[in-house]
Amino acid sequence: MDHPELTVALALAFGIMAQSVSRLLRLPGIVLLLACGALLGPEGVGWIQPKALGQGLFGIVDFGVAIILFEGGLVLKFENLRDAGAAVRRMVFLGGPLAWALGTFAAHYAAGLDWGSSVVFAGVLVVTGPTVIMPLLRQSKLGGRTGQFLKWEGIVNDPVGALFAVAAFEIIRVAATGESILGKGAMIIVAAALGVGLGFAFGWAIVRAFRQGWTPEYLKAPIIFASIILCYALAEMIEKEIGLVAVTAYGMTLANSRLAGLAELRKFKEDIAVLLVSGVFVILTANLTPDVIRRALTWNTLAFLLAMLFIVRPLSVWIATFGTLKRNEAILLGWIAPRGIVAVAVSSLFATLLEDLGRRGDSRFYFSGAEQITPLAFAMVFVTVVLHGFTIGPMARRLGLARKERPGVLLVGVNPWSIDLAKVLKDVGIEPILADNNWRRLRPAREAGLNTFFGEVLSEEAEVRLDHAAFDQVVGLSANEPYNALVSGHFAPELGRHRVYQLSAQDTEEEDPRAIGMGTRGRTLIRRGRGYDSLIRDHYRGWTFGKTKLTDEYDLEDYRKDRPKVDLIAEIRADGTLIFLGPNREAKGGDGVTLISFGPARDVEVATEPEEVAAS
Repeated sequence: MDHPELTVALALAFGIMAQSVSRLLRLPGIVLLLACGALLGPEGVGWIQPKALGQGLFGIVDFGVAIILFEGGLVLKFENLRDAGAAVRRMVFLGGPLAWALGTFAAHYAAGLDWGSSVVFAGVLVVTGPTVIMPLLRQSKLGGRTGQFLKWEGIVNDPVGALFAVAAFEIIRVAATGESILGKGAMIIVAAALGVGLGFAFGWAIVRAFRQGWTPEYLKAPIIFASIILCYALAEMIEKEIGLVAVTAYGMTLANSRLAGLAELRKFKEDIAVLLVSGVFVILTANLTPDVIRRALTWNTLAFLLAMLFIVRPLSVWIATFGTLKRNEAILLGWIAPRGIVAVAVSSLFATLLEDLGRRGDSRFYFSGAEQITPLAFAMVFVTVVLHGFTIGPMARRLGLARKERPGVLLVGVNPWSIDLAKVLKDVGIEPILADNNWRRLRPAREAGLNTFFGEVLSEEAEVRLDHAAFDQVVGLSANEPYNALVSGHFAPELGRHRVYQLSAQDTEEEDPRAIGMGTRGRTLIRRGRGYDSLIRDHYRGWTFGKTKLTDEYDLEDYRKDRPKVDLIAEIRADGTLIFLGPNREAKGGDGVTLISFGPARDVEVATEPEEVAAS
């Protein structure tokens, strides 16, 4: 099957499929991507043939890395780095270079790589990707300051590690080509400055064009995508590998421009990055021959992995963050550092560049370890993802850093009805978070001792201040139906669309052609035709919340007979799982299930079940 088109198509299709299945199975996506590459490659069923791409493979990897670094630059807002805390800043500015230096020694003395390959490879391994970190944080219930540290370290280090590798490679290239280090070094600095300037110029031009309305909305995302490729190609003409610097500067310019609609553009870039990176990862995995794998499975590789896990990472964290973290936090952070797809993609790119440089450069600079970089990167990614994925939860619990309670629910929009809903949820052991951008509306919730978040949940500030590990479901309860839909759309990619809800669009069950389409809003809470206005009206008429625990003697059918007028809001299963009810999500009942209802006081307080309690 020597067809390059089919190889690319299958790699993209199976890469995305692996990501989707991994999300459903709650497994690290990289594990299934590795399996896809191995099974579909030349040594498996042979459907994917990387050799069929020829030199085109390197072009695909180049553009993939460029888009990855642009996306990394797109989150590097200077004000966010300020808000991330002293520990993260010290880890970036002190811990990053320290990890680079220690990793260089580990790659040279433990893995047996030459000094040039060691310096470049160690720079790449500074990266701890957020695409791997975020699922681990949700899985381990690790929140608070420790979770914020890991999240921000991954976001900031994503492009930093690649830039370390770019800098190291350029210095090595000067030495290997026998040119004047002083003269060529000055030229590299000038070229890097031109690359930064080019990235800034692209960013400035795009911001101006978008703000002046020179481009239609539907073309903004494609324009940015095309401009990334153009920016990278032009910078490469100035000096080899300066394109990576240029696209990172381009992303940072946009990130700090306060450009309206940047969130939608960022979402598009994430989608493209996931598509490309997944496909590239499958192709690179398929490109690993048994001979390369056998050469990688040595005692040197084991020594390198042990050194990176138990010496380089702990030392760099402990030294860099001394005095800013508690002992248990430092221990956990010194262990958790999973590498992701970015590390493999960037490592493969520089491995190819080093091999090529060794063939055409000074004979003294034959890079004997270049061919080992890619399999070592795969080994590092696989081992860290598996080890850290299985140990982060138990270790966080052992150190007292994990949440002991189940993730709660984020209720967006504070009003008397949502406050009473939060009270009854708290009564049954579900921790609610009431969010609103109006301090006055939050006052009754604070006085009731409920957990609150003051701010706009859609803002970038909330990405830092709001503890996303504290909830796994979101309900839009504001009076503004379009805002509820925005909230649902914002959290759906992170939590899954089946975990975001909002009130019905109107108080009648008739179809309203002017209403927001079902594909762009959350799942309907309670039922269609039960909107904000009718709920608030009934609340002021004296309707109250109640909770009822069902048994074999008093089941769901008995409950419906006793309370025909109540609205069923949710049910808590016997294992503590919270299920919000609505169209096509009817209550199932069962022994030990607790129903949460809203209805007339006389119906809620029917004395047929001793465990019935009214919330208000």
